[in-house]
Amino acid sequence: MPVQLRDIHGLDPISWWPPAMGVWVGLLLGILLLLLLAVIVRYLILYPPGSWRSAARAAVRALQRKRHQLTPKETASRLSELLRRIAMARFGREGLASLTGREWLERLQLSDSSGFPWEEKGEILITLPYAPDDQQVKPGQIDELIEATLDLIGSSREDARRQQRRWLRGDDV
Repeated sequence: MPVQLRDIHGLDPISWWPPAMGVWVGLLLGILLLLLLAVIVRYLILYPPGSWRSAARAAVRALQRKRHQLTPKETASRLSELLRRIAMARFGREGLASLTGREWLERLQLSDSSGFPWEEKGEILITLPYAPDDQQVKPGQIDELIEATLDLIGSSREDARRQQRRWLRGDDV
């Protein structure tokens, strides 16, 4: 009995849909890479390397990390100094160098577009550095001031220009 052979069948054509797993992974990685690139570009626009914003942010972050190693008095003193340096970099020395006490806190509140109540919560910045060493502060009070300082650094350039005009004119509104 003769053996009957079957004809050769070719492979079925490959469908273009659904794509292989590697295509999905590649698309996902591409999208994540674009998002990461957008975040980095935004950060570099807000805090260009070598700018006062970048240096101020790094200094405040360093103080935030060291905060638990320092006494509240040392932390308040350093934060107050950083705030003055930030304000002078942002608005210039004119009209700022002579401000002390409540006047300083009023100007600080005027310059903060987030509306943080510097006059009421920033009181420890002008009293604590000169208080006795055993002076106590409420838990989280200094941390709140550090976060408000970071917000102040991150405010927009247009807001800084508008506030500079106010400070130079001496407007309180």
